[in-house]
Amino acid sequence: MQYPEPLAKLIESYTKLPGIGQKSATRLAFYTLGMEEDDVTDFAKSLLAAKRDLHDCSICGNITEDDPCPICRDKTRDRTKILVVEQSQDVMAMERMHEYHGLYHVLHGVISPVEGTGPEDINIASLIKRLQKNEEVKEVIIATNASSDGELTAGYLAKLVKPAKIKVTRLAHGLSVGADIDYADEMTLFKAVQGRTEM
Repeated sequence: MQYPEPLAKLIESYTKLPGIGQKSATRLAFYTLGMEEDDVTDFAKSLLAAKRDLHDCSICGNITEDDPCPICRDKTRDRTKILVVEQSQDVMAMERMHEYHGLYHVLHGVISPVEGTGPEDINIASLIKRLQKNEEVKEVIIATNASSDGELTAGYLAKLVKPAKIKVTRLAHGLSVGADIDYADEMTLFKAVQGRTEM
C-alpha cells in the first residue's frame, strides 16, 4: 500500500537527514502526525529560524547569529592559540569542557580524496589569511577527528602553517581512532588538549 502523498513527502524529507534510514524516517513521520498542531508549527518555525538566522562567522567560520561570533569578539580569550576543528558542533563540544580559552577555526569538512574534497573545498584559505594578519598567534592546535581523512587534513595544515614559525600541535589520542570530537566526553577532550603533541 502506498502512503498518501503528504506523508510520503514527509518520510522522504526525514530520509535526507544523516543517519536516518527509511524505517526511522517512517517512524518519525508517523510521530509527527500524532503531535499537537501547535508543536508541529513551533518545530517548523524552529527549522526555518535556524536556517534563516544562522550563518558562518566571517573570522572563524563557526555558526552564529551575530558577526563576528561571541567567541571571536570576546577580549578575554587567549588570542595566542587557535584550535582548528572540522565542524561547528566540535566547537560546542570543546566549550562544554570549560578548559580551553583560546580561539577557534572551523574547516567545514576535511580533505577527502575518496569524496573528491580538496583543500580548496574547505575553510583553509581563510585560516592562512588570518594567521598572516595576526602576529599574536603562537600555536595552532589541530583537532580534526582521528580518521584517515582527519589525519590527512592535519598533516596538510601542519605543512602550510609551520613555515610561518607558528607552533603546530595535534590533540593527543585520548580520543579513540575513528571517534568524532563532538561525541567525546569532557574529560576525554580535556586529556586530549592537555596531552597534545607538536607536529
